[in-house]
Amino acid sequence: MMLKNKKKLIALSIIPQYLVIKLISNYPDFVEQYYSNGLYPIISKFLRYTLGWMPFSFGDLIYTFGSIYAIRWFYKNRKRLLKDTKYWFIDVFAAFAILFGAFHLFWGLNYHRLPLHKSLNLEQDYTTEQLVKVTELLIEKSNSLHSEISENDTLKVDIPLTKSEIFKMTPSGYENLMQRFQHLEYHPKSLKKSLYSYPLTYMGFSGYLNPLTNEAQVDGLIPVFKFPTTSAHEIAHQLGYAAENEANFIGFMATTNNDNIYFKYAGYTFALRFCLNEIYRRDEALYEDVVLNVNEGILKNYKEVRDFWEAHENPAEPLFKIFYSNFLKANKQSKGMQSYNYVVALIVNYFENEPL
Repeated sequence: MMLKNKKKLIALSIIPQYLVIKLISNYPDFVEQYYSNGLYPIISKFLRYTLGWMPFSFGDLIYTFGSIYAIRWFYKNRKRLLKDTKYWFIDVFAAFAILFGAFHLFWGLNYHRLPLHKSLNLEQDYTTEQLVKVTELLIEKSNSLHSEISENDTLKVDIPLTKSEIFKMTPSGYENLMQRFQHLEYHPKSLKKSLYSYPLTYMGFSGYLNPLTNEAQVDGLIPVFKFPTTSAHEIAHQLGYAAENEANFIGFMATTNNDNIYFKYAGYTFALRFCLNEIYRRDEALYEDVVLNVNEGILKNYKEVRDFWEAHENPAEPLFKIFYSNFLKANKQSKGMQSYNYVVALIVNYFENEPL
């Protein structure tokens, strides 16, 4: 009876937990100061010191054994759903309450921090003229880097680095970026290939952060061209930037601040692709004019990535993306999966008056 009462209290705790999260979400300055720049860095570093040294993803093992345990539990307790309905639901909600609390304590409260454009004193909107101006600067920079690397402008760039080497080199971009943004210190490292790379690819995702272990996982099957920016993106999540557009912006900045030219190339073409896509969305004719200035080799790199994802499309992929999109919307990213594309606002407003 005592155990049942404890489980009941844990299950009911989901209500005050939810209300507290809703209340806190109205005070982003409080979250920014006391959680994102207070408690969270301590939790994050502790988990990375504890688990980062492992050559495999401990979090993926937790997912595996947790899923097996859940399936086994539901199977063994299937008859209780009708015979002991009340306590069946108490058990389920108690487990959910624990996971809900752990998620928000270990990482999830970062969804409610101060938006990055406010931290950087940037505007949230931009005109098409501003977009085109920054896109042209990105084209010039991307073409220049492409020309330094490639023999001619029609060849795509093949990055001569292994994925393990890229993992080792990614943090140095954050070290350089710290000269401007001291809060982006990244040590120790906890960046790994996902044990679920194969199914992850067919789900249409290139990486993720385990919020319970603070390990950054990258899909080990994606093209090498995407590895620097994806790795830097997942590190941004580790540093407490939960919003996808903000992680994209910080990942872009960390990649382009890397001393390695291939990282710079991957970073600038990453930002350029987002800006070109936004121009296309606004004005297809304008896009056709602007894209003519992009080296053909860069467009071939983009095609390489498109071909990879098209080769791994499956009927269930939209369902996974709908689920994740709704998850993002539930965490103050109103555009869902489209939040990834809103990195353009940060890029345009930051670089309109800053040298690339």
